[in-house]
Amino acid sequence: MLPLSISPNIPRIYTAIAEWLSCMICLLEVKHRVNTRRFILISAGVLFLQSIFLYLTPGLDNLLWILCMAAAGLMMYAFIYLCADVNWKDAAYYTIRAFVIAEFAASFEWQIDLFFHERSSLTPVPTGSSILILVVCYAILFGICERLYRRYQSKEQSLNITGRELASYAIIGLAVFCMSNFGFVAPDLPFYGNYSDQIYNVRTLVDLGGVAIMYAYHVQRMDLRVRYELESVQNLLHNQYAQYKQAREAVELINYKYHDLKHHIIALRAEENMDKRNAYLNQMEEELKNYEAQNKTGNNVLDVMLTLKTLYCQKHGVTMTSVIDGTLFDFMNAMDISSIFGNALDNAIECELKIPDKEKRLIHINAHARKNFLIILFDNYYEGDMKLGNGLPETTKKDAQFHGYGLKSVQYTAQKYGGAVDVSANDHWFHLKILIPMPAQTETAKAGSDGATETVNTVAATAATETTKAAANTAREKNNNTAI
Repeated sequence: MLPLSISPNIPRIYTAIAEWLSCMICLLEVKHRVNTRRFILISAGVLFLQSIFLYLTPGLDNLLWILCMAAAGLMMYAFIYLCADVNWKDAAYYTIRAFVIAEFAASFEWQIDLFFHERSSLTPVPTGSSILILVVCYAILFGICERLYRRYQSKEQSLNITGRELASYAIIGLAVFCMSNFGFVAPDLPFYGNYSDQIYNVRTLVDLGGVAIMYAYHVQRMDLRVRYELESVQNLLHNQYAQYKQAREAVELINYKYHDLKHHIIALRAEENMDKRNAYLNQMEEELKNYEAQNKTGNNVLDVMLTLKTLYCQKHGVTMTSVIDGTLFDFMNAMDISSIFGNALDNAIECELKIPDKEKRLIHINAHARKNFLIILFDNYYEGDMKLGNGLPETTKKDAQFHGYGLKSVQYTAQKYGGAVDVSANDHWFHLKILIPMPAQTETAKAGSDGATETVNTVAATAATETTKAAANTAREKNNNTAI
């Protein structure tokens, strides 16, 4: 046991490597804003600068040392923010985590090194065995961290950290850093002692506790996020089903109106006043238009949902056409059918209403069977740029945390049947492709639902192109405002 005054501290190059590796662990979890070549160049440059900076700033006094560590933290933040496709709050969140992990890894490795090598301040040069210990310790520690955090984060999904969450996380990180290093600033306190082993033990244990607390915080946050998403999807399912039941009642009223037309015909024959007769004819024309909006697909749930959306499209100048064999949906639950078509069409209609030119407001739906799979294609025209994230279009609404669950609900419903969802955008056409195995293959498809994502791209690609062309051609016709 050596007094603190003559005990060597962690080599600065070791700390630089730990900070760089912890940043790399965080960057593995997120989507990059730079290509692979630039990422490699930036990573190498940051490692070089971090190493040179810490190597040239050893043995600083308390205040200068704190400023030096703050500068190192800013370099870590810049590294993450430049490479990761995240906002500044998410980047700060990752930086705090990376900083604490680096502190723990460097402290733990140095304690193992000192355990095997009695080294005084006069011989601080690392030996070959010390380098081996460094490699082994860092490989184990950072490997464990990478596997633990990888389980709770999608590479395409942003954290969307709030200001309050970031403040709480920063307080945890700051408290861990202060408590773990306070022994070097004030070694005379009774909690630390004057000997290096005592102070190193406290630092390593406090850093370990900080890593554990931050991991628990992250896990709890991700679990709450998943729970919230599931609740939101379930609410959408129930809302779409409730909308379907309301629409069913509306369609029944339309049917009653249609059958009442025969009474209007009798009244027309008896009416001699030309103005009143024209008024009757106009009224009949409007009621017939509503009846023509009804869809006869062979599935009552689909008929109601499509009729409801078609009427809405007619009212708002959106051209919606469909070619659907409704009998293919007999194996599906009514709530699931209403969820898929309700959410998909709501998303498409919302996009079309943003287009000023009504002639360009085009939606086409196609549903058919191919190779024992049910293929559902939704195509709609859009203007401007569309950014895809996590396989889904990113929401354009201000509060991204509480929106964007419509297509997630479609995805959730498709996966419930062992299916998959794929979205793409090209030539101002947005394509939503849903592949669901028919009942004969449902069991096998559930076992390999991951492979369905690839299948939906290959099986539905040709159909998507055909239906897009069909939608564009149909829209040019004069009387195409009703569904096929």
